[in-house]
Amino acid sequence: MTTLDRPGAATVELRPVDVDSFRGLLRRQASTVTVVTTPGLRGNRMRADLPPAGFTATAFTSVSLDPPLVSVCLGRASSTWPTVEQAEHVAVHLLAAGQQELAQIFATSGIDRFSAHPGWTTGPFGVPLIGDALAVLLCRVVRRLDAGDHTILLGEPLALGAGEDGDPLLPDGDRCAGALGDWPEAW
Repeated sequence: MTTLDRPGAATVELRPVDVDSFRGLLRRQASTVTVVTTPGLRGNRMRADLPPAGFTATAFTSVSLDPPLVSVCLGRASSTWPTVEQAEHVAVHLLAAGQQELAQIFATSGIDRFSAHPGWTTGPFGVPLIGDALAVLLCRVVRRLDAGDHTILLGEPLALGAGEDGDPLLPDGDRCAGALGDWPEAW
């Protein structure tokens, strides 16, 4: 353990990074909760058909303005990974305050998330689009970068959609800590 004395401020304790400490720290960062969706994929002789996929994520960020790029992270152990790994297009839905139930549905393993939330339609490239989101980015996947047990998807926004103006859904560290706690599929 290391401590730092800062003039005019309290002493800061620095501890070695372990998984639980890291999760606890990240729960303090406010990020818009998103649901990421991708179409199902038709199989062939080497691969079975894959159903549409959707997952809740707080690990979403803008990367570049020129060209426009965004990123989203997903654990490769996730049940949605086999579809997302091969997807050419994804939609990132920024959820509005009050859409906790939607976030929870797309964070729950072992269910048909699209049947559990019927408020979606098929958009361009077959990507499922969820209605009532604060905003939607339809993206072309341009690159995947392995990072530890996750993959970072870089997406080029092809189309934007904005719902009604409002406040974003933010993770609640006690109740819904994104992938860092109660939402196991995300991040």
